[in-house]
This record gives sequence, structure tokens and C-alpha cells, in this order.
Amino acid sequence: MSFKVLELNVDVNAANDKKAEEIRRNMSLKKTLLVNVMASPGAGKTSTLLALSKILGKKYKIGVMEADIEAETDAETMEKNNIRTIEVHTGGECAMDADMTAKALSDFDIEGLDVIFLENIGNLVCPAENDVGADINLVILSLPEGDDKPLKYPLMFRVTDACIVNKTDTREFFPFDDKALEQRVHRLNEDSKIFFISALKGEGTDELASWLDSKIQEKKNE
Repeated sequence: MSFKVLELNVDVNAANDKKAEEIRRNMSLKKTLLVNVMASPGAGKTSTLLALSKILGKKYKIGVMEADIEAETDAETMEKNNIRTIEVHTGGECAMDADMTAKALSDFDIEGLDVIFLENIGNLVCPAENDVGADINLVILSLPEGDDKPLKYPLMFRVTDACIVNKTDTREFFPFDDKALEQRVHRLNEDSKIFFISALKGEGTDELASWLDSKIQEKKNE
């Protein structure tokens, strides 16, 4: 008995990637930087965005897309701080994809915005698998989570442009090896920037904001 083996090398993400490139082209026309923010639940995505908005908001117009499976608490927090915001419910999906992002952008009043932060669903797995059309991918790792996360979730750290270690004000309570973290991240992505911050205390946020400022300017000069 014989049979044929048909190998189909089809990129299952082709449609998503095409939509992602379309988003990047549209954002380039608007001169608006789109930043995808990923992290575990509780790592401090919202607090980091609030800290950055206080600094960057003095110079730029900022928008935030809050992605959640349910609830609207983060979007309410942003609105209380006078940040233009849209809530995105993913209908049970564990991460945003390019199609969801495109739909959210079409429903969001983004005219005149210089930078849009997409606060993705909280986990270190699914968000790394989808290109959402962002110009920059950020991962926030809280110090209490430990310095071993690049070993456990390598894809997340491969696809990010910067790793932000938040909650540095908790060092006295949790062991964390800065050098080990840096080595593990750069082994996966030698170009990744690494920032150590405390969003709550405002420590290190100026350096991070300065780096993002340069990226916003690069977008405007494309």
C-alpha cells in the first residue's frame, strides 16, 4: 500500500501579519506611534502607563487602548486621569490580534494623537504570539516575579524592543539578580533595551520616557 504525503507550508499567521502591516502603514501616515504593552497580571502595566503619561503628556497627546477579557477598571482609571481611552473586550481571547487592534483603532478617536499605548491582555504567552501592528513591543516584568522569566517565556522576550523591570522599590523583600536578568534577555534579544523602574515611586521613569520620546520623534520624521 502506498500513499502520497502532501506538505503544506502555509503560514497560519499570514492574514494577521498582513493586517498588522496595514496598521503600521496607517499609523505612519498619521505620524502616530503605536506601542504594544505586555505583562503578567499585576506587573504594573496601568501604573507604568500612568507614570509615563505624566511625563510624556507635557509634550505629546496620548491615547490608551485597554484590552481586557472582561471589566473596565483600567479604562476607568485612565479616564479619571484625563487620558483619552477606549476599552476593548476580547470576547474571551487571551490576547489582542491585528484584526482586533484595527477595529479598536477605527472606533477610537485617534486624530491628533502622538502616541497610542495598547495595554494587552495580562499574560506572558499569548500576546507574544500575535503581531498587532505596533511600532514597539514592550514587556513589563515586576521584580517580585523573579529574574527567571526570560527562561520560562522566551518568545515574549524575543519579540520585545524593551524589557521594563517594575516595582524596584520592593528589592528588600524579594531576591532579584539584575545581571542575570540582563544576560537572559540579551541572550534572546541582544537589541532589547532594559529599564529598571518603580512606577509607584517614579524612579527610573524619566529614562524610559526619554527613550520613548526619541521613538515618537523618529515616527514623526519618517
